[in-house]
Amino acid sequence: MKGTEKIIAHIRADAEAQSAAILSQAEQQCAAIREDFEAKARDRYSEKLLAGGKACEDRVDSMDRIARMEAKKGLLALKQEMVSKSFELACEKLVNLPEADYVELLARLAAEAAVTGTEEIVLNARDRKAVGEKAVKAANAKLAAAGKPAALKLSPAEGSFAGGLLLRRGSIETNCTAELLVELQRSEMSAELARVLFD
Repeated sequence: MKGTEKIIAHIRADAEAQSAAILSQAEQQCAAIREDFEAKARDRYSEKLLAGGKACEDRVDSMDRIARMEAKKGLLALKQEMVSKSFELACEKLVNLPEADYVELLARLAAEAAVTGTEEIVLNARDRKAVGEKAVKAANAKLAAAGKPAALKLSPAEGSFAGGLLLRRGSIETNCTAELLVELQRSEMSAELARVLFD
């Protein structure tokens, strides 16, 4: 029996050695597979991290561009509003000139716009009452001094404008209102005014 036990012990030892070799090889293969997958996972993680960082940078750049564009639009709108306010203020100052200067302005506008010298001068209610007769008299004096017919008269009608006048001959009207005078200057002076205000 001793020989049988030796054979069994030898077989067992060989089996254990083979089992240990197989187990060692399996562990090495598992370690290699694990290492390979860990390397792939690290690479994938790095790719995702870089892609996320790039996406983040792109988003920040995009938001920055949008914010800058909105800021420029807001600044432009503010500048346009300031230019508009400047022209509104100019119109306001024009219609609130001292009386003598305002009468002179109305007379000059009427005399320059008159074709026959017999037109009616239409003023707003405030100007009609305050300076109507003076303006007509001054306008006729300017026409007479220029050797033209001088028979302008104050219209009983009142206009709904801030200041200035309309010169009416039948159904034909010449617009010399303060609003139109300022608006005509606006196209010529807007760029210059913006330069003065913002440079």
